[in-house]
Amino acid sequence: QVQLVESGGGLVQPGGSLRLSCAASGSIFGINLMAWYRQVPGKERELVAAITHGGATNYGGFVKGRFTISGDNAKNTVYLQMNSLKPEDTARYYCNMWTPMSSWGRGTQVTVSS
Repeated sequence: QVQLVESGGGLVQPGGSLRLSCAASGSIFGINLMAWYRQVPGKERELVAAITHGGATNYGGFVKGRFTISGDNAKNTVYLQMNSLKPEDTARYYCNMWTPMSSWGRGTQVTVSS
């Protein structure tokens, strides 16, 4: 069993930055993919960013260069640096890893508001 724990969420003003972290523990047999998703009530969960073991990245269309995903395979940790945050980025952000099975964290709330 794999446990994922997110941290780094909070309240930030528009234009501000946050850095999310997600650490995995448990029965990990290699991490093939690490990703961040987000969800607001009443809407489907959407991909924010993903990174493969080899370092290839993919971002949701709304990111537009504002966020950067990075991973530390040695620490089983994935990060999401979010800059130029907008009120519409307000959501609960979830970590997802394939280790090799898919596991999810419980999420961390990000609120962008003045």
